[in-house]
Amino acid sequence: MITTKEKERKKQSESGWQRIILLIIIGYETAGSLLGGSLLVAAPDGRLMDMSVDMMHGVFTDFMVPGIILFGLGTLGIFSFLKILRRTHNDWFMAGLILGGLVIWFVVEIIILQELHWLHLMWGLPVLLGWVMTIPLIASRHDTEKMRKGLLFCGILSSVWYIAINILVPVFYEGYSTVNLTVSELSAIGAPTRILWVLLAILYPLLFAAFGLGVLKSAGQSRALRIVGSLIIIYCILNFYWPPMHRREVIGAGRGTLTDTLHITWAVVTILMMMLLMGFGAAALGKRFRIFTTATFVLFLIFGSLSGVESPHINANLPTPNLGIWERINIAAFMIWVIVFSNVLHHRKNVTGSPKLRGRIAETHKKELA
Repeated sequence: MITTKEKERKKQSESGWQRIILLIIIGYETAGSLLGGSLLVAAPDGRLMDMSVDMMHGVFTDFMVPGIILFGLGTLGIFSFLKILRRTHNDWFMAGLILGGLVIWFVVEIIILQELHWLHLMWGLPVLLGWVMTIPLIASRHDTEKMRKGLLFCGILSSVWYIAINILVPVFYEGYSTVNLTVSELSAIGAPTRILWVLLAILYPLLFAAFGLGVLKSAGQSRALRIVGSLIIIYCILNFYWPPMHRREVIGAGRGTLTDTLHITWAVVTILMMMLLMGFGAAALGKRFRIFTTATFVLFLIFGSLSGVESPHINANLPTPNLGIWERINIAAFMIWVIVFSNVLHHRKNVTGSPKLRGRIAETHKKELA
């Protein structure tokens, strides 16, 4: 029989490092919100922050209302910080509340400003990372079979969402062709769909990170599945910020910068991580899934090679007749793999799950037998 002290020790050990990172993030965002809100309220014309009212394109006549909202978020952040620090029963709710409020703030701000600023990277990325830290906190409070399956279902949702925005966003880019232009050109610097893509794509790494946690909860004694879950979460953290490329006419004119080099670096690392997590996923499951993964690898090699032939033409602003198709086939192959992988784990009968979850399942079986 587990004593109260043992339960408390177990509770203290749950999601320890995630909680510390979450506290740092919320403390950082709270301090920034309180300071920024105070400066905007003190000087509604924006002079204390060296900002012009014109940047809001007439939505507000001054910064008073945005300042009050931002200060309010900072106040909410204080309560959230204290709740998480004290490990209260609703700490996960407060974490989600402040992080959700900040996400809404950044989304509305970007829409009003009609541009992306380096400050969005400085303040926005920690918020997304905070969500990744909050997911284990929520899951540890509701460590059930239903929660595990819900997290696994996020893998399917992430793929469906990414495919959906690939269909939707090009509609708003006049002259864009999914046949000969890459996905990255939808979010290129200067592209008319850059802001729309960034706002919609925010959801993808959050859903995929939740799936990664679901894989970890489904791993049991499988080391390969634990590696897959960890790789997925690392993959998501890496993809919270993807350095944008310039439009191909800018690159072709020799005006490319460091961000274009970093964009290619991110792409290479991302593809390697995709193949790694697929490889470990295949190793963890049965023969049929290994065959399916091998077929996916073959598609990667074929269409990756075809993409490699045409992609250098971007640097010279030359035509790339089928580059968009080759790239999208590879993306679709990975998304389908994730959907199948999620489905297999969802219906896998020998999933042992986390120790806490195994205990609850065993307890349920005992009650059924009684």
